[in-house]
Amino acid sequence: MPTAEKIQAPVDHIDMTAGLCGGRPRIRGTRVKVSEIASRHVEDGESADEIADALPQLTLAQVYAALAYYYDHREEIEAELREQDELVVRLAREYAPHLVSE
Repeated sequence: MPTAEKIQAPVDHIDMTAGLCGGRPRIRGTRVKVSEIASRHVEDGESADEIADALPQLTLAQVYAALAYYYDHREEIEAELREQDELVVRLAREYAPHLVSE
Protein backbone atom coordinates (compact mmCIF):
# COMPACT_ATOMS: atom_id res chain seq x y z
CA MET A 1 0.00 0.00 0.00
CA PRO A 2 1.55 3.35 -0.98
CA THR A 3 2.15 5.88 1.76
CA ALA A 4 0.05 9.00 1.66
CA GLU A 5 1.85 12.26 1.04
CA LYS A 6 1.25 15.01 3.52
CA ILE A 7 -0.15 17.91 1.58
CA GLN A 8 -0.10 21.40 3.05
CA ALA A 9 -3.06 23.33 1.75
CA PRO A 10 -2.32 27.00 1.14
CA VAL A 11 -3.94 29.31 3.65
CA ASP A 12 -4.66 31.97 1.07
CA HIS A 13 -7.26 33.66 3.25
CA ILE A 14 -4.66 34.87 5.78
CA ASP A 15 -2.45 37.97 5.55
CA MET A 16 0.08 39.70 7.77
CA THR A 17 0.75 43.32 6.90
CA ALA A 18 3.00 45.64 8.87
CA GLY A 19 0.96 48.53 10.21
CA LEU A 20 -2.35 46.71 9.92
CA CYS A 21 -3.70 44.95 13.04
CA GLY A 22 -0.25 45.27 14.56
CA GLY A 23 1.18 43.02 11.87
CA ARG A 24 -0.73 40.11 13.37
CA PRO A 25 -2.27 37.38 11.18
CA ARG A 26 -5.69 38.45 9.96
CA ILE A 27 -8.28 37.38 7.45
CA ARG A 28 -7.36 38.86 4.07
CA GLY A 29 -9.36 41.94 3.17
CA THR A 30 -10.57 42.46 6.74
CA ARG A 31 -9.31 43.62 10.10
CA VAL A 32 -10.49 40.41 11.79
CA LYS A 33 -7.47 38.81 13.43
CA VAL A 34 -6.92 35.07 13.54
CA SER A 35 -6.65 35.43 17.33
CA GLU A 36 -10.24 36.74 17.47
CA ILE A 37 -11.51 33.68 15.61
CA ALA A 38 -9.37 31.38 17.77
CA SER A 39 -10.63 32.99 20.97
CA ARG A 40 -14.26 32.65 19.93
CA HIS A 41 -13.73 29.01 19.04
CA VAL A 42 -11.41 27.80 21.79
CA GLU A 43 -12.28 30.04 24.74
CA ASP A 44 -15.97 30.71 24.02
CA GLY A 45 -16.77 27.32 22.46
CA GLU A 46 -18.32 28.73 19.27
CA SER A 47 -18.43 26.50 16.22
CA ALA A 48 -17.16 27.70 12.85
CA ASP A 49 -20.78 28.10 11.72
CA GLU A 50 -21.61 30.21 14.80
CA ILE A 51 -18.58 32.42 14.20
CA ALA A 52 -19.52 32.91 10.53
CA ASP A 53 -23.09 33.77 11.58
CA ALA A 54 -21.84 36.27 14.19
CA LEU A 55 -19.39 37.88 11.74
CA PRO A 56 -21.38 38.03 8.50
CA GLN A 57 -18.57 39.80 6.65
CA LEU A 58 -16.69 36.48 6.75
CA THR A 59 -17.30 33.35 4.75
CA LEU A 60 -17.23 29.95 6.37
CA ALA A 61 -14.08 29.20 4.36
CA GLN A 62 -12.37 32.25 5.89
CA VAL A 63 -13.31 31.10 9.39
CA TYR A 64 -11.94 27.61 8.71
CA ALA A 65 -8.76 29.12 7.25
CA ALA A 66 -8.29 31.17 10.42
CA LEU A 67 -8.80 28.07 12.55
CA ALA A 68 -6.36 26.11 10.40
CA TYR A 69 -3.81 28.90 10.81
CA TYR A 70 -4.40 28.89 14.57
CA TYR A 71 -3.82 25.15 14.88
CA ASP A 72 -0.68 25.38 12.71
CA HIS A 73 0.65 28.32 14.79
CA ARG A 74 -0.92 27.60 18.15
CA GLU A 75 1.91 28.86 20.38
CA GLU A 76 2.14 32.17 18.50
CA ILE A 77 -1.61 32.84 18.62
CA GLU A 78 -1.96 31.79 22.26
CA ALA A 79 0.91 34.14 23.18
CA GLU A 80 -0.96 36.94 21.41
CA LEU A 81 -4.14 36.10 23.35
CA ARG A 82 -2.21 36.15 26.64
CA GLU A 83 -0.73 39.55 25.74
CA GLN A 84 -4.22 40.89 25.05
CA ASP A 85 -5.53 39.54 28.37
CA GLU A 86 -2.60 41.08 30.25
CA LEU A 87 -3.21 44.44 28.55
CA VAL A 88 -6.89 44.39 29.55
CA VAL A 89 -5.99 43.66 33.18
CA ARG A 90 -3.28 46.35 33.21
CA LEU A 91 -5.63 48.96 31.75
CA ALA A 92 -8.42 47.97 34.11
CA ARG A 93 -6.10 48.33 37.11
CA GLU A 94 -5.03 51.75 35.89
CA TYR A 95 -8.37 53.19 34.78
CA ALA A 96 -11.03 51.17 36.60
CA PRO A 97 -9.45 49.55 39.67
CA HIS A 98 -12.88 49.06 41.23
CA LEU A 99 -13.63 46.51 38.47
CA VAL A 100 -10.54 44.36 39.06
CA SER A 101 -10.64 41.56 41.59
CA GLU A 102 -7.32 40.48 43.03
